[in-house]
Amino acid sequence: MAYLLALDQGTTSSRAIVFDSHGTPCAVAQQEFAQSYPQPGWVEHDAEVLWCTQRAVAVEALAKAGIGASQVAAIGIANQRETTVLWDRRTGKAVAPAIVWQDRRTADTCARLSAAGKEAAIRQRTGLVLDPYFCATKLAWLLDSQPGLRARAEAGELAFGTVDSWLAWRLTGGAAHVTDASNASRTLLFDLHRGQWSDELLAEFNIPSAVLPRIVDSSGVIGEVTAVPELAGIPIAALVGDQQGALAGQACFAAGLAKNTYGTGCFLLMHTGDAPQIRPGGLVATLACRRGGHSTYALEGSVFVGGAAVQWLRDGLGLIKNAAEIEALAASVPDSDGVAFVPAFAGLGAPHWDPYARGAILGITRGTTAAHIARAALESIALQVADLVVALEASAGLSLAELRVDGGAAANNLLLQLQADLLGRTIVRPVVTETTALGAAYLAGLAVGVWRDEAELAALWRVDRRFEPTMPAAESAVIKRRWQAAVARSHGWAAP
Repeated sequence: MAYLLALDQGTTSSRAIVFDSHGTPCAVAQQEFAQSYPQPGWVEHDAEVLWCTQRAVAVEALAKAGIGASQVAAIGIANQRETTVLWDRRTGKAVAPAIVWQDRRTADTCARLSAAGKEAAIRQRTGLVLDPYFCATKLAWLLDSQPGLRARAEAGELAFGTVDSWLAWRLTGGAAHVTDASNASRTLLFDLHRGQWSDELLAEFNIPSAVLPRIVDSSGVIGEVTAVPELAGIPIAALVGDQQGALAGQACFAAGLAKNTYGTGCFLLMHTGDAPQIRPGGLVATLACRRGGHSTYALEGSVFVGGAAVQWLRDGLGLIKNAAEIEALAASVPDSDGVAFVPAFAGLGAPHWDPYARGAILGITRGTTAAHIARAALESIALQVADLVVALEASAGLSLAELRVDGGAAANNLLLQLQADLLGRTIVRPVVTETTALGAAYLAGLAVGVWRDEAELAALWRVDRRFEPTMPAAESAVIKRRWQAAVARSHGWAAP
């Protein structure tokens, strides 16, 4: 039996999962960590905490599985994307807090570039919209945040990377400064058509090329672990952005297959084949995977706050003690009693792309209870995803027959039933919902010969449950009209 170790470095926790050669999880270890919000719209991580928690859970997962490094065929890394890390090449230490993908501090920079007429050319080259979600403006901000950082970057003393780069660097003791093509495609610095860093984009965002990692395949050996004794010698054979990892973990290897991940945010991806499809509307084109030098692509819609809304009800309002309680609380009432919850804590992502939107709870009366707010929160997750699917179908000119779902919140049956009802589509939950980690394991296993090809992986995918729409169409329409009215009121709230 060959084992794969998947490192799933997320926005609120670091996880490690050991999979066997049937794609079955054998052991899981997880550690949550804190986010920092130093100013409204700012979100930061301590990059050292990301590394330390990920290293600890990797070691713990092997111990739980009762195996040693010699029994692990390879490591695959899936990571929160767009989070921007800048570190000293000599010391290996971050020179500033990591700026998280949700961070909005560069909204004004993006607005100025858009006003200057730059957005259309940037979108055509990258497939992305001009938004602070992506790395380029974050990195430029970091280089100018402290005296001397830009000069040091230009001199080659500093290294930039998304979290995959940061972990690969630390695991290999600084031997590998790399990123895979899927993560590179999320930076606003990557030419999606040519598959490489763009000199024109580097000049536009004032980024010195000396800080950039080398772009590698998503599936392929990039080095071996040297910095963690318990993992020493294991090849690192996959790097992939978490949502592209989930696309692979859901066996969406053919054009037209789509998945949605319910995590801190919600991320809808549909495989579009061997060429990027840059379409009008609120979705972006992204690189899905590069293997053997061959790239495949996807259309993507990103919701910034999905499961994070439930965390806020727990940590910010104290309505629940743990996230799992939300289902019973929301199910204790038949509907939200007219309450609409727009969780635009970090602005609105696709299809709206409004960095100045802010959260709103509307329709509150004296009779509103915690249960109504909880149900409105679950509805908000499903409604945001429904908006993405509508945009996807309009952009791609097709109708999805079903949507494969995964992520932590996919365990919530009420949420998935609401999703089926408000979307009017069949929702399919697989047996293994930790598909981000599974996709990283799959790509690593392909690289070292545990599996032959994608067809073999597709045969491993199994359905746990299907959710069919049951809500009357008139009731669903009322909820969606109320939602659209609430979203309209949240727009531009924090605009200067």
